[in-house]
Amino acid sequence: MKLIDGNAIAESIIEELTLNVCAIQGVRPVVAFIRVGEDPASISYVRKKQKTAERIGIESRLYRLPEDVSKAALFDQIDALNADEAVNGILIQAPLPGHIDETETFNRVLPNKDVDGFNTLNIGKLCQEDASGFVACTPAGIVELIERSGIETEGRHVVVLGRSQIVGKPAALLMMRKALPGNATVTVCHSRTKDLPSITRQADILIAAIGRPNFVTGDMVKAGVAVIDVGINRITDSSKKSGYRLVGDVDFEAVAAKASHMTPVPGGVGPMTVAMLMQNTVRAFQASRSIA
Repeated sequence: MKLIDGNAIAESIIEELTLNVCAIQGVRPVVAFIRVGEDPASISYVRKKQKTAERIGIESRLYRLPEDVSKAALFDQIDALNADEAVNGILIQAPLPGHIDETETFNRVLPNKDVDGFNTLNIGKLCQEDASGFVACTPAGIVELIERSGIETEGRHVVVLGRSQIVGKPAALLMMRKALPGNATVTVCHSRTKDLPSITRQADILIAAIGRPNFVTGDMVKAGVAVIDVGINRITDSSKKSGYRLVGDVDFEAVAAKASHMTPVPGGVGPMTVAMLMQNTVRAFQASRSIA
């Protein structure tokens, strides 16, 4: 079994972006982060994204808003960043408080600054295979992992386990598109699917994004399957200082015994999400200045 090293692949993308940004004369790309509230996980995620941006040479700006911020105040902040020509990308850190509608908020960001790929127009462009739009970072990262690991997709059966707007649906669209990686036969299944193991066992490539720890067991896959595990789940582990450890949606040891390729958790898809956010930001900067 070949372990797909997401850290190494993400690092190679970051190095490529750093060279591209270093070659730019004058102004630097700028990405703005909006964080609502003081959720520890959100603070950690944004800090990691900022550190990666600075490594590449992208200027990052953080806007902190209180947990009880009104929709009007949040949208005023987004509108100000939309109007700021120096800002190339805008990322709104999810989750948002319950009184703020996430879809409406994501759609407030101009499509050409929507480096998270959540705006309805960018999702529509993905459906139409219009490469001018931005693809959500996690599915974009999955495609890069598959391509850079030499996994063939044309004519293969890809099973996507999960149907979220952020991962499952865009990953399925990318795998069925008329391009490589893609040209695959795609089945999307989820928690309501009947006789799920009979479907996952058909997969040449399995993308697991259902959000349940160790959900995919060894008897749910066939020999030679390539497995992309998107899940990041905390489970109790008294042997760890933190009291928990991270596992994916796939039972790693059981499935690794049958897989040809597999991503670990952590160190698989996770690093790619940040790398693709930076790639989208550089693309947004280049498009704003008509740089090839």
